[in-house]
Amino acid sequence: MPLAMNREVFITCAVTGSGGTQDRSPHVPRSPAQIAESAIAAAKAGAAVVHCHVRDPETGKPARDPALYREVTERIRDSATDVVLNLTAGMGGDIYFEGTEDMGRIGPRSDMAGATERVAHVVECRPEICTLDCGTMNFNEADYVMVNTPGMLRDMARRMTAAGVRIEIEAFDTGHLWLAKELVREGVIPEPVLVQLCMGVPWGAPDDLNTFMAMVNNVPQGWHYSAFSLGRNQMAYVAAATLAGGNVRVGLEDNLWLDKGVLATNAQLVERAATIIENMGARVITPAEVRARLKLEKRPPLPR
Repeated sequence: MPLAMNREVFITCAVTGSGGTQDRSPHVPRSPAQIAESAIAAAKAGAAVVHCHVRDPETGKPARDPALYREVTERIRDSATDVVLNLTAGMGGDIYFEGTEDMGRIGPRSDMAGATERVAHVVECRPEICTLDCGTMNFNEADYVMVNTPGMLRDMARRMTAAGVRIEIEAFDTGHLWLAKELVREGVIPEPVLVQLCMGVPWGAPDDLNTFMAMVNNVPQGWHYSAFSLGRNQMAYVAAATLAGGNVRVGLEDNLWLDKGVLATNAQLVERAATIIENMGARVITPAEVRARLKLEKRPPLPR
């Protein structure tokens, strides 16, 4: 399809993620206070959306504790910083096996939860957006499988929609977009549809431009999309996504570096992305404009 550059771009900052980066940079936030502080700084630097995971405050390892999510979201809201809250719902679907000769038994490192538990923090905290990983996939960070069956995705999506939260489809390959289109056709994922194209995540879609355009060409007309890549290609994908008509995501979940040998903060990554977008002749839009575009509702959390 012909390129149609996006002239009004929103930036999402993926603040901390759940990967094993907690000991690779002092800027990767661990505690709810650190995550909220980093998200607020990213918003002040120009991010309209902050995408948040939580971690164990002591070890930095990924966590699913709703109390940690509650503290993060309350701290951001109490700061009076205007930013769209986007919480992950990707945790709770990880299977580890203990060697190739023992595949009949799920290993003790696995983290598997039912749909109610996987979305409990979303229902309680009521962010404007939450993510739905639309596929099962091998991950290279460890020998494990991210499991998201069609039945699980339908169940989670219905719970997200019932909670009044806009779904952001996470697509790591073209087949994930194929399934997402079916869920939209069924009415399980309501419009307006938002999708994140996740490029360069081993072993999903590689981040070469041919594959990227295959992903873009599989996004239906009328859907809203963002894209990102990992590591050294993060900023290149700011330009590529904008040129291809999309929005952009940066942040320490996907990349720790500002320049060679220079560790980044989330705010610095957002500032660099905003500069690229503006130098291309586009405008970085505000949280209020994102809410209008995606029909988002800003609400308080459920009472304790």
